[in-house]
Parts: sequence; structure tokens; C-alpha cells
Amino acid sequence: MHEAEINQPTANDGHKYEFIGRIGVPVTGWRMDLKRFFDLTVGLFGLALSVPIMIVFSILIKMTSEGPVFYKQERVGWMGTTFDVIKLRSMYQDAEAQTGAVWAQKNDPRVTPIGRLMRKTRIDELPQFWNVLKGEMSLVGPRPERPELTEKFSAQYHEFPKRLRTIPGITGYAQINGGYDITPKAKCQFDNHYIEHFSIWFDIKMLVGTVKVIFSGDGAR
Repeated sequence: MHEAEINQPTANDGHKYEFIGRIGVPVTGWRMDLKRFFDLTVGLFGLALSVPIMIVFSILIKMTSEGPVFYKQERVGWMGTTFDVIKLRSMYQDAEAQTGAVWAQKNDPRVTPIGRLMRKTRIDELPQFWNVLKGEMSLVGPRPERPELTEKFSAQYHEFPKRLRTIPGITGYAQINGGYDITPKAKCQFDNHYIEHFSIWFDIKMLVGTVKVIFSGDGAR
């Protein structure tokens, strides 16, 4: 992606978020090209396998709670670009209408019963294979956060913006090691460790680790 193509997120008053200037140098090179090829190959296969599962859970979502099946939410990606992440809706409709953006918690009361099952097994993340095919996400990488939470955590933890040096992922090193219960500080440390030690073999190990997490249900919230 060329610099001119970067659509930096801006605050409501028209001023850019402060974390944009603290991201650092983007990760580029042949390893990222190989990563993109790997994402496309595995992502197509993953999407094909996911369709039947998404159909079943789409029906369950419609049967058990009001609202749309799919949920889109603005997230911050590579070098501060914003995009809409796609998920199967796991929360009640308008769950954050009164609170605004809130860091998810264990036993989150905003989550529906079907949503708890989807989060435990990571089924709610399956539509993000489409984000991968579009190039907005990778199979493995730092999980993308909302702009307002990225700004908040970047003010608290100096290294937090550096997570944006690479493309975000459906799963990542932080999710394998801390799951949903991880703190923003620990998430930052794990994600930057991943970026510094990235390789396709590392990605493969993270995908295998994710499968283990799915079957164990560790870190669900």
C-alpha cells in the first residue's frame, strides 16, 4: 500500500488521533508478500469451510435475539487505516448505546447466550475471512482495536501504537497467550513481540495454537 493511499482515522473535531504519529516504520518486504500469499490461500479455504457453520449460527442468532446477524464495527488497521471488521453478532442489539466503546470483560452481560458459545469457540470471528481476502486483515497478527480505544491505550502505554506497523489478524500471539482476559498492556507486549519475530512458521504455529484454544475454550469472555 502506498503512503498516499492511507486513509488516516480522524476524531470528530477533524483532528487526527495522536497515536497516528507514534506508529513507527511499517513492516514491509518479501516476507509480507509471502504472508499475503499464505493469507489468500488459507483464507479461501477457511471461508469455504466456514459458510455452513455461519449459516447455522445465523439462524440461531435470528431465533434467539433481535437485530442483524452480522455486525460491523470500525477498527484501526495497518499504519492507522480504518476499516469495518465483520463478525457474527454476539451481543444484544445496541449493547453500547449508553456506554460507548467498552473493553470487553469476562462474563460480559452484553453478550447473548448464543454469543457466549460463539465467543468461546471463536465462531463469531469467522466472517473475518472476508476481511482477509480484501486485504484488510491477515490470518495472524495483532487484533485490531477501535480508534477511540487505540487512542486511550496509546496514551497509557507508549508502545501500543507500534502494534499498527503490520496488518491486523483474526488471531494472534496475544490471543494464544492471554485470550480475551488479556490486559491492554500485556496485549501490547505480546503483539510487538510477534512483529519483531514474525515468520510464516510463526504464523502456522499461531494457527495451530488457535485451534487448541477453540477446543479448550480458554480465554472466552
